[in-house]
Amino acid sequence: MIRILLAGQGGQGVLSAGKIIAESGLHEGKEVSYLPAYGPEMRGGTANCSVIVSDEEIASPLCNEPDVLVAMNAPSFHKFAPRVKKGGVILVNVSLSDDHAGRDDVSLYEIAANDIAMEEGDVRSANSVMLGALCGVTGLIQDRSVVSCLQEKFIGKPKVLEINEKAFAAGKAAVAKKK
Repeated sequence: MIRILLAGQGGQGVLSAGKIIAESGLHEGKEVSYLPAYGPEMRGGTANCSVIVSDEEIASPLCNEPDVLVAMNAPSFHKFAPRVKKGGVILVNVSLSDDHAGRDDVSLYEIAANDIAMEEGDVRSANSVMLGALCGVTGLIQDRSVVSCLQEKFIGKPKVLEINEKAFAAGKAAVAKKK
């Protein structure tokens, strides 16, 4: 069982990324839980979601001590990094955050998600960069499951799909260099 907390601000695609993880897990026949939390603002407010992916039944959707944190900005990184389980993983978007967690008991991966997304064609695909990094670090879900979910999400938008597929692959490649 892997407990993942994705956090950022509204408009960064945090909730969409969480849904893609959950749906990808379902595609693979796993048990999943998806619990979004967000402020009343549509863009600019805080947003986070807990996703649990397991081979066994999930007793509770709560993720008080995540195994993995995906932080899209500095406020989310600093708020949630202390909650990550000892021995856990933190993926931080260093395009919008520093990387000082003040912890030496977790694995920290610095991904310049916004910069990579811009290189692939659109800054809005930064969440796909982080999805690729997450898959590269954890091996939690298979690439083909994520790509299938992206194809479903962006049906009728071939250019947007292409950018997000490239961003996903670039995120995975970014962490492969760091392993």
